[in-house]
Amino acid sequence: MKSFTIALATAKEAIRQPAFFVLMFIALLWLFWSIFVSYFTFGEDIKMYKDTGLTTISFVALLLALLTSSSTVAEEIEGKTAITLLSKPINRRQFIVGKFIGIELGVLLMFLVLGAAFCGGVWYKYSYDMREAGGGVAEVARQIDQVKQVLPGLALGFLEVTVITAISVAISTRLPMLVNLVVCIAIFFLGHLTPILVEATKNGKANELVHFMANLFAFLLPELEFFNASPAISTGTLIPWLGYVVPALGYCALYAGAALMFAFLLFEDRDLA
Repeated sequence: MKSFTIALATAKEAIRQPAFFVLMFIALLWLFWSIFVSYFTFGEDIKMYKDTGLTTISFVALLLALLTSSSTVAEEIEGKTAITLLSKPINRRQFIVGKFIGIELGVLLMFLVLGAAFCGGVWYKYSYDMREAGGGVAEVARQIDQVKQVLPGLALGFLEVTVITAISVAISTRLPMLVNLVVCIAIFFLGHLTPILVEATKNGKANELVHFMANLFAFLLPELEFFNASPAISTGTLIPWLGYVVPALGYCALYAGAALMFAFLLFEDRDLA
């Protein structure tokens, strides 16, 4: 209950900050404008729109999570306001859990708003491209199929941001905003590049040090390519909810839980006075 109270206060703070509205406006503007952009893909513009749309939503939600975690955890600790909250019957673990859930609520709201706009854009983009190509009026069933394909991608994007949010909360207990942003964005890109690095350095294609570092990154960092919906979009296949999204949820829960446990350890002996 105490963590939930902190979560609600954190969520309100996340939604009220200017970054929330700025990121929301930029993402909505891009999702609308890119409907009418020609990608020169010979009738496959809808796939590019889906791919860029999912990437845009995930990235702006990630920025919101990083900015909120820094402002509500790191700055409260540095500004000595956290000690006032912890002087009440609230322990440090409840503080961390409440902050994490509150950030997630703010991120979820952004995903819901941008996801609804994106699904509407996919619906319209499919019929718009058919009209532009002289193919007549799109069938409603085909439009629904196009929207169904991006829904698992939105869920995977939220799970990906959840993993990075948990890491960001852990880092925020010790490091300031700028360092947190740099480290988490680096983890974001390395998490996507790790499978490529491991593949490129195996079978004697690189020296032992490079191969060791690639495997070390693969062991320590989250495998964010697991949440990437681009391969399914490029082939036009539907990501199965039970066969893929649910296992991804399990992976997200395990990694985020481990990151929060690490946050407990970092924050347990942090001097707040």
